[in-house]
Amino acid sequence: MSAAEGSRRGRRAGKPETRAEILEVARRLFLENGYQGVTMRGIAREAGVDQALVAYYFGSKKGLFGAALALTVNPPEMMRTVLAGDLATFPERVLRTVLTVWDDPDLGRPLRMLVASAAHEPEVLRLLREVVQSEMAGALADALGGADASARAGAVAVQIAGLIVMRYWLQMEPVASMSVDEAVRYAAPGLHAAMRGPGRRPPQAGVSPVASAARR
Repeated sequence: MSAAEGSRRGRRAGKPETRAEILEVARRLFLENGYQGVTMRGIAREAGVDQALVAYYFGSKKGLFGAALALTVNPPEMMRTVLAGDLATFPERVLRTVLTVWDDPDLGRPLRMLVASAAHEPEVLRLLREVVQSEMAGALADALGGADASARAGAVAVQIAGLIVMRYWLQMEPVASMSVDEAVRYAAPGLHAAMRGPGRRPPQAGVSPVASAARR
């Protein structure tokens, strides 16, 4: 028997249960090694399948992360969708998207459980921190550009995270009872300021706040 034949026999085909097995391996590896320490290739090797099969089922590492943690809405994918629009209106869009999803009884429940578990499970906390830093704040920093893009993106992420904690975990009033429109109206100016960076004035009408910040 050739080495190639042995390799083929040693790997499971794409049976219905294979997807569940990949998810089980992925969840364990994410929690053990963190988001940055896990690769699609490593998950495929551990699960005994071809990497192409993992990509077929989940598309990307971000997609696999969301599926492995049973998230009905995948935060990195959500951020990518929101970033596809005009950065001048990004604060309003991202706030409205986040609040709408987290307010939903079904869509928001897995996310609320993830944040709650991060408070007392170090492995989940590390995983959540790495995902937010690399896939969300990092993606925003790439879109913003400029020498201090990472700092500005981090300031945006801090404000969104603070809103989530205040509204859904601490349930502090009046934030917890605000409508989505009210919360967006009060929180969006802070995100606009963070995107510009400290000491930078709001741009003139018709000038993108990102372009204005990048020129300074």
